[in-house]
Amino acid sequence: MSKMKNGNLIVSSAPHVVAPVNTSKIMLDVCIALIPAMIMEVVVFGFRALALTAVCVVACVLFESVTRKLLGRPDTISDLSAVVTGILLSYNLPAGLPFWMAVVGCFVAIVIVKQVFGGLGQNFANPAIVGRIVLFISFATPMTTWVLPKSQQTVDAITGATPLGLFAKGMDVPSNMDMFLGFIGGCTGEVSAIALLIGGVYLVIKKVIEPTIPVCFIGTVFVFALAAGLDPVFHIFAGGVMLGAIFMATDYVTSPITTKGKIIFGIGCGLLTMVIRLYASYPEGVSFAILLMNILTPHIDNLTRLKLNGVPAGGDK
Repeated sequence: MSKMKNGNLIVSSAPHVVAPVNTSKIMLDVCIALIPAMIMEVVVFGFRALALTAVCVVACVLFESVTRKLLGRPDTISDLSAVVTGILLSYNLPAGLPFWMAVVGCFVAIVIVKQVFGGLGQNFANPAIVGRIVLFISFATPMTTWVLPKSQQTVDAITGATPLGLFAKGMDVPSNMDMFLGFIGGCTGEVSAIALLIGGVYLVIKKVIEPTIPVCFIGTVFVFALAAGLDPVFHIFAGGVMLGAIFMATDYVTSPITTKGKIIFGIGCGLLTMVIRLYASYPEGVSFAILLMNILTPHIDNLTRLKLNGVPAGGDK
């Protein structure tokens, strides 16, 4: 490609592709896809959940802006990635979590995981996932105090167990339909499977994500649960499988590039999730599973990258 600049002919190498897609448009589509779950968090838990989301978004944007200035880097809040991180982090939190704790999670996600490593595209793991795990380990009691849906709250009880918590204790669990619709206890943005599914379909139609990772992730959970003699639909709708598979495991930066890599990544997430759920001390394993697979992503890419004929594996050395 050749072009004139200040009277000089500038020649650049191929390929020359001009596309209307950029980071801010992709992130805007993700925000739009997250709206159904945002509506459901208000319906199920009330405006306290929406306020928590707003606090996380504002905190993430402010942390990103201030950190970029302190590090002498260009401001990047217009790319909306900090907004997406704030929404996703809030969706992984109980509706009653104190706001200041949520802000701590935002600091970890934006400053420690994202900006310290260079900003968007340089982070080794999904920022919202790490923020959630740090909060879970640091504030175990508030992070496992689940607000009941408004329809189930009484004078004597406004908190209760999640479906996975009830399952771990061998107690009766909600119906699959209740979990599909979202009228259960849990993190604010993970309870309604149908809301998350609507968002996922939107992202696939807009070609923001490929269905490979979500299908492999959810499919592995289904097969594992079936093989273990459990209700596979329950394990798909309960906890963070739908939220994690559609919105967090598909993160461009921390998931594999190749199709084979995506398949391995999705299956790995599903396997680790079920192993943690059934055999570890935690009733939920989605966040830990995605984090572990994020760490393995560079190795998965190396193992599955396209080998060109006549080119040694180490490049042109």
